[in-house]
Amino acid sequence: MNIKIFGEAIIDPPAIDQLKTCTGPEDYGVLTADAHIGYGHPIGGAIAYKDKISLSGVGFDIACGNKAVKTDILADDVDVKWVMDHIVDTISFGIGRVNNERVDHPVIDKIHDLDIQTTGSYKNKLFQLARDQLGTVGAGNHYVDLFKGEDGHLWIGVHFGSRGFGHRVTTGFISISQGRKFEDKAKEGGMFSKPILFDVDSPTGQDYLACLEVAGEYAYAGRDWVVDRVMKILGNPGVEIEVHNHHNFAWKEEHFGEMYWVVRKGCTPAFPGQQGFIGSNMFDTSVIVEGQESKESAEGLYSTVHGAGRVMSRRKALGKVKYRKNKFGHRTKVQIKPGEVDFNRVRAKARRLGIELRGGGADESPQCYKRLDDVLYYQGETIKVLHRLEPIGVAMAGEDVWDPYKD
Repeated sequence: MNIKIFGEAIIDPPAIDQLKTCTGPEDYGVLTADAHIGYGHPIGGAIAYKDKISLSGVGFDIACGNKAVKTDILADDVDVKWVMDHIVDTISFGIGRVNNERVDHPVIDKIHDLDIQTTGSYKNKLFQLARDQLGTVGAGNHYVDLFKGEDGHLWIGVHFGSRGFGHRVTTGFISISQGRKFEDKAKEGGMFSKPILFDVDSPTGQDYLACLEVAGEYAYAGRDWVVDRVMKILGNPGVEIEVHNHHNFAWKEEHFGEMYWVVRKGCTPAFPGQQGFIGSNMFDTSVIVEGQESKESAEGLYSTVHGAGRVMSRRKALGKVKYRKNKFGHRTKVQIKPGEVDFNRVRAKARRLGIELRGGGADESPQCYKRLDDVLYYQGETIKVLHRLEPIGVAMAGEDVWDPYKD
């Protein structure tokens, strides 16, 4: 079996077993050092398939990714508290949230004009969902952050994907894989379900690829819009560096002299000279990296980590909680049993560190993650760190937000 594992010493064995389940005799599989188990495919896992596309290897959050921008202003000259307050007032965070501003972008027309049969009568609902949510951030580990670079300059970093549009596309194609209609409720499998694979030349495979492509454009457009809004809040400073990548996606690439469909789920593409923004946790250093040419890089399908990697489950961190709806349909979190993380202490530490924290929750606290420097170490000479970014402002959905998404 053609498998490459970075950082096996810090990866839970079930993630390795899951990669082996997903990788066939003609395929190439990779685990990066931040890997952990995911639904049907490990997060931090890249697989090269011949003539097949893996829905499980892209995941529910199609085209989730990162964008980072270095501005020409100094972080010490910015009123971070004021900026973070305006970020959460301007940008919508949370599951199902719609944008308070109407965003006009060519990708919305592309979604409207998608020439596929698979979505059937649900196509218009997909269009409306995409139109309403473009430029919103979502929940979970998605964020809008401010950083201070080594030279003192202010950086903006964002992390999110194609929002409800991408999630609904995925559940629709899961339904189709089960012999149902796109709009039917899918029967979602467990973590160790076999991956869902489509022949790329089949009608379903072609329709999925068409949706994948437009969801990728949609995610890029959303991250661009959010960064532009933060720049506007800052007074429209100049841009010195811009780095923008998907890490939940599929690409047609050449490896080992042959063409493959490579799915990366929680993996940053890192071809020689290609730069990527890798977020850490809300308190630790994030980085800008550049892919390097090496034997290990090629064996690793030119893929690297997308973050520090989870070591504590959301359930363990949060404890037992229930979400109850009020008469207006809003969900409120009710704590039934305490978890491992006291988020009040996390807030207190943020204040001590001088980090302006907005939102977040116990399941996104730093103790839920590995140390980014550890996972970068295990990637060896496949990447080079170009910039180190210290967090000074963190904005996420609040802890009361119910998050049904799986990855």
